[in-house]
Amino acid sequence: MRRITALVFSLPFALAGCGVAPDTREPVPRAPASSGSGSVNWEKPAARQCVSELSASGAQFAPLSDKYYGAGCQALDSVQLERVGGDLGPLTVTNLGPLACPLANIFSGWARYGVDRAARQILGSPLVRIETMGSYSCRNVAGTGRLSAHSRAEAVDVGAFVLADGRRISVKNGWNASEKEREFLRVVHRSACKRFGTVLGPDYNAAHHDHLHLEHGNGSFCR
Repeated sequence: MRRITALVFSLPFALAGCGVAPDTREPVPRAPASSGSGSVNWEKPAARQCVSELSASGAQFAPLSDKYYGAGCQALDSVQLERVGGDLGPLTVTNLGPLACPLANIFSGWARYGVDRAARQILGSPLVRIETMGSYSCRNVAGTGRLSAHSRAEAVDVGAFVLADGRRISVKNGWNASEKEREFLRVVHRSACKRFGTVLGPDYNAAHHDHLHLEHGNGSFCR
């Protein structure tokens, strides 16, 4: 698997809840999507365009082979995202598994324009790291029999933001903390609502008291 930064690569060209224990089943074997050299062969034009846009944004990532885990769980056209581009330099993202490329693109834009700039404007310090609680997980929406968007690598849960001055603003502790922290978290929440199909936070229910659930999709559900 190769890390990709900037344009140094070559490629041949519903509501999801949280809180249910993941299924750790192994992938169902499929024909390999990568060559012997470790490169990934994505044939779909939309997938090629997606990684091109993600690379141009300054993100550091590696394209992943398609995986089918059974029971409807899968990670297709996904990437391993390590850093996203920021105004002042790369922003680290932790604890991510496979992330569907379209979601990675939206997430990268949100991190730069919705989070980093808000951190500087409201808290007076640049963002350096976004801490997540993961992306892909083969599980149902809590309390239902419907698969979560996590089961398709189309959702990510964000728990905290770390600033250059050392402050760590967590959703759990900051949502009802100081005035500035509350303002910052609500600004990044509103910004997420403009980009993602579904956004769930502490005001939605108790299951989301400690994170923001960000989901790719065509809807507009913001709570």
